[in-house]
Amino acid sequence: MDLDFIKNYLEEKADLYNRPEFIEHDPIQIPHRFSADEDREIAGFLAATIAWGNRKSILNSANKMLERMDDAPFDFVMNFEEKDGGAFSGQSIHRTFNGEDFVFFLKNLQRLYRTHGSLEPLFRLEPGESNFYHSLERFRTAFLGGVPHRAHKHVSSTYKNSSAKRLMMYLRWMVRRDNRKVDFGIWHQLDQRYLSVPLDVHTGNISRQLGLVSRKQNDWKTVAELDEVLRRFNAEDPARYDFALFGVGVSGEIL
Repeated sequence: MDLDFIKNYLEEKADLYNRPEFIEHDPIQIPHRFSADEDREIAGFLAATIAWGNRKSILNSANKMLERMDDAPFDFVMNFEEKDGGAFSGQSIHRTFNGEDFVFFLKNLQRLYRTHGSLEPLFRLEPGESNFYHSLERFRTAFLGGVPHRAHKHVSSTYKNSSAKRLMMYLRWMVRRDNRKVDFGIWHQLDQRYLSVPLDVHTGNISRQLGLVSRKQNDWKTVAELDEVLRRFNAEDPARYDFALFGVGVSGEIL
């Protein structure tokens, strides 16, 4: 397909799907329940962490998780104590993410918020970096804290060629700014021009149908391949095309 045609098509679909009416069944609905930035950060991170599988199931699990946090995620994290962890023992949170994993996440979130006040500083890019490849690995290292735990599998590693779809989705929510009231744009130390589209089955399949990528795997190498094209389309806001690629993919629209 002609690249100009594809760009115009994606622009049209991004405008269509980048609206509050279309996020009712999307995990971003979870942090939208809150008005305080700290609550949005934590609710968004936890919702993004369990964002795999059926979207209805993801929302149900995320809402139950927040209920267990008294619907006050920041306050709950900051006041969490070791003795509180027993209440989650043996519980299922979402598929393979269980109560033990949840407690591990709560402890590490508390440690990082007490030190940094936000997760944002942990995602900063170093001079010369043009995407979040190294940043996501630095965040993973800082978050896990060097402590062996089964929950490590729930934080993707770009150094293992993961597309890190859930972390990249979370970054889009926190960093990307426009006037559509979908993404929050509450992190101002990170530039949205360095964001990538969260690569999953839907965005990957549509990207291949449009000829935007040639690789068959949904991995970081494919993220970099897609970046190259989408940043030519819009260097200042390449992640806006996530709405188009995911929206077309999940709707089953025929190209």
